[in-house]
Amino acid sequence: MKKTALITGATSGIGEACARKFAEGGYNVIITGRRSERLEALKAELEETGAKVKTLTFDVRDADAAGKAIGSLGEEWSTIDVLVNNAGLALGLDKEHEGSMEDWNTMIDTNIKGLLTMTRLIVPGMVRRNSGHVINIGSVAGDAAYARGNVYCATKAAVKTITDGLRIDLADTAVRVTNIKPGLVETEFSKVRFHGDEERADNVYKGIKPLTGTDIADVVFYAASAPAHVQIAEVLILATHQASGSVIVRQ
Repeated sequence: MKKTALITGATSGIGEACARKFAEGGYNVIITGRRSERLEALKAELEETGAKVKTLTFDVRDADAAGKAIGSLGEEWSTIDVLVNNAGLALGLDKEHEGSMEDWNTMIDTNIKGLLTMTRLIVPGMVRRNSGHVINIGSVAGDAAYARGNVYCATKAAVKTITDGLRIDLADTAVRVTNIKPGLVETEFSKVRFHGDEERADNVYKGIKPLTGTDIADVVFYAASAPAHVQIAEVLILATHQASGSVIVRQ
């Protein structure tokens, strides 16, 4: 019987790449996001390869909408074997005392509270079945703050702590928990952070070959594919010329 993976934030970047990787790997996939047209386009693409795909359009910041979406899954889709909590974003690169409260709230509501909402909705079923895997997409930014990263770094530090706490809470079950911590990945991340300023976003990746969404999806799928007795607790993935969140050598 095929397993099912649910990926949040599947309309671009790492989430989209994870959807492709799990579909290629023989999973049925549930893809979620805010942009229905992108979800439907990805569904059509993946179904051409023979995968079974379900789309759910909602914002993880809206707990009621998330609950209704998950509650709408029929028997065929209700058993979720892998939850990839990918939905997240950075907004702004300001000094903390000059930052936007609106940006802060959006990051906290998405990166922390949205992840918790999905965990609360999906993990009880995994516990009942004594089977499943939660893979949270954290960041190198969660290991240490970098200049002007303040609140974003704090949200990813929270992801690390929440992931570690969940792993402890589930240690008496067969449910596995993983934190994947990417470094510099070229996606729409920087464009979103700079509120659509493409030139500023492009400068983030100049002088270094960054990671791609596919690079991260490969590691996510590796963790999910490990033998049942193996729990890949945490993986830090950096570009070759990146040493930490703040040390990047550009050539």
